[in-house]
Amino acid sequence: MVTVDRAQVMAYRVAALGLAERVSDRPADLPVLDLGVQEYTPGSAQVALAARTSADPADDRLITVWAARGAPHQHRRADLAALVEQLWPISDADASARIKSGQIPEGMKLGIEAFRVTADAFREVVHEPMPRGEVSTEVSKRVPRSLTYDCRSCRARHIAGNVWQHAGLAGGVEVQSRGRDAMLGPIPDAPPRPERNAGLADLIVTYLRFLGPAGPLEVGKYLGSSTAEMRSAWPSDRLTEVVADGRKAWLPTDAVASLESASPVPGVRFVPPMDPLLQARDRDLLVPGRDRQKEVWRTLGNPGALLVDGEVAGVWRAKVSGRKRIELTVTTFESLPASRRKQVDQEAAEVARARQVPEATVAFG
Repeated sequence: MVTVDRAQVMAYRVAALGLAERVSDRPADLPVLDLGVQEYTPGSAQVALAARTSADPADDRLITVWAARGAPHQHRRADLAALVEQLWPISDADASARIKSGQIPEGMKLGIEAFRVTADAFREVVHEPMPRGEVSTEVSKRVPRSLTYDCRSCRARHIAGNVWQHAGLAGGVEVQSRGRDAMLGPIPDAPPRPERNAGLADLIVTYLRFLGPAGPLEVGKYLGSSTAEMRSAWPSDRLTEVVADGRKAWLPTDAVASLESASPVPGVRFVPPMDPLLQARDRDLLVPGRDRQKEVWRTLGNPGALLVDGEVAGVWRAKVSGRKRIELTVTTFESLPASRRKQVDQEAAEVARARQVPEATVAFG
């Protein structure tokens, strides 16, 4: 039995996710794109990429689609055919767990059928770039009423957001822009809607390669599904059981040597809210202490995280001043020595590069 402590797990994940050393590879060539990079707020995916590579964060080989948990992620265009099958539910129970919502108590009982009808509706509606609101109106007309709810703010009946975002990739839709003027469009040469799941085991292995050692509970939370459904697809023959920080967990067998030899790498990184590192569901391991966890993961408006020597050492927020400067406010959990503060100041330039402004300033809160 392989036994590792928390420090080794953190060092392993930081290295696996490309945060130990900034490379010069273009974004689509980064291993972390196997997992995908969530766009939590406009521009956050670019900050995540700039933390890993000195190359231009823009890469036309990437596309933004609704992926894990129905959240917008950047993925390689070349990976979509496999990804859409990996994310398709493995059962009605799996589908119902992913779209569980108090807005549609009857609709969630449709299981996989909810995914099918919504994906097909997308393909009927989206043939050119369209405002998100118009797509919602037209898709809502084409799905069972049980998948829609009365929206008080706009006095209309809409499809529940978690349903259509979970089905968007299967519906051949890309997220072209977000915010007030959000636009959706058809994915060029979109893969067909799946008839069944294929490759969930591969997706589980991918999660564990970057965010392991972990177990079915964490993978289920990552996908918005249940522990039981993940256990039913658990690829034990490709995994090795380990004890990580006192808990039973699993890692791809070919990654165990890297875990055992992992050690922290000195340095500083700004990672954005919902960076792949922060997607790990064992938050007690990632950020020990409930008070600190509440600072990193909020109900609304998550901040970014400051990594110092591979540990989450604080949080940060940004304010863009015109097109000339980005102002970063950093709140550390413990005081940093002057040498580390200097590194933080230097690393802030990478956030400015990602946000396409010439200058960054740092204020410590």
